Amino acid sequence: MGIDFLTNEHQMFRKSLRKMLEKEAIPYFDEWEQNREIPKEFWLKLGENGFLCPQVSEQYGGLQLDFGYSMILAEELERVGAGLASGIVLHSDIVIPYIESYGTQEQKDKWLPKSVSGEYISAIAMTEPGAGSDLAGIQTTARREGDYYILNGEKTFITNGIHANYVVVVCKTNPKASPAYRGISLIVVEDGTPGFKRGKQLKKIGMHSADTGELIFEDAKVPASHLLGEEGKGFYYLMDKLQQERLIVAIEVQIEAEEMFRITMDYVKERKAFNRKISDFQNTQFKLAEMATEIDIGRTYVNSLVAKHIKGENIVKEVSMAKWWISEMAKRVATECLQLHGGYGYMEEYEIARRFRDIPVAAIYAGTTEIMKGIIAKEILK
Repeated sequence: MGIDFLTNEHQMFRKSLRKMLEKEAIPYFDEWEQNREIPKEFWLKLGENGFLCPQVSEQYGGLQLDFGYSMILAEELERVGAGLASGIVLHSDIVIPYIESYGTQEQKDKWLPKSVSGEYISAIAMTEPGAGSDLAGIQTTARREGDYYILNGEKTFITNGIHANYVVVVCKTNPKASPAYRGISLIVVEDGTPGFKRGKQLKKIGMHSADTGELIFEDAKVPASHLLGEEGKGFYYLMDKLQQERLIVAIEVQIEAEEMFRITMDYVKERKAFNRKISDFQNTQFKLAEMATEIDIGRTYVNSLVAKHIKGENIVKEVSMAKWWISEMAKRVATECLQLHGGYGYMEEYEIARRFRDIPVAAIYAGTTEIMKGIIAKEILK
């Protein structure tokens, strides 16, 4: 790749992961999409081979590796399919960092080792039926009663929601706080907690194998020791971690664009119309040239941001730019690639059909395109 931050060790990690996915994931992925579930056995195989939470400290069973390895994990899983990458990457590189950064020693000992091994699956619950982009508008509350918090509320669109062993719940410990975001806290709720139940597994347009569900809290009784960090600091913790979450999404969506382009290149070079290959038509060549240019720009930008992120730089503005632009670019690529496939592109047996379905949500989750533009405007108008 010629990327400065990727060493021979990184490339060995990629090669090993790709080999494992070719054996353990690719032959079964269509079946997982139909079943709308990634088997727990696959999570355990990832854990056994050191492919979960690579950044976690060795004392908790991790490999203590840099973000370059997380990038590789996201890329290789996404190459198989968005439904595969979604929950695994969220667990490894979005939820676990909250435990690492804000967890007590007791909390880390309790949740990290089994998260690294694949025995535990994690989730983070932000979105509610009435609050998506407006995080400060959440209604889920946590009332302190002695040694417990009593949680009430509902969450929806939660990745890993149905099968998670524990969930980091974004809730209000002080509903009267002004401004509202100062009343937000993060509380970890474990499977089996009294008053905590799952709603239905949600049926999505795409990412069928990704577990997405509803969570319901009805006087859920959670030990006070499950508070992550301090009361009232939850919003600040979320803002701190959203840079990495949005960078991860940009990496995943960049791979989607690259893969859609690759399979379309293969198709137009083989498929014929009017006694010519589709790739011989000037319109096709111009469309390919346009896509290749945008995809290359996206790749260059993402790689530069990963390098800065590894160095610990504040790149909230740049990550917001990458997240919205690459998501929208990948949506354009999906449309053009489907068109170049003609009628076959609309058939489920062709990979482009699945990737076309999977891509639109990238411009919605982890901060919509509109929210990203708002963040950028705020940063440049300071």
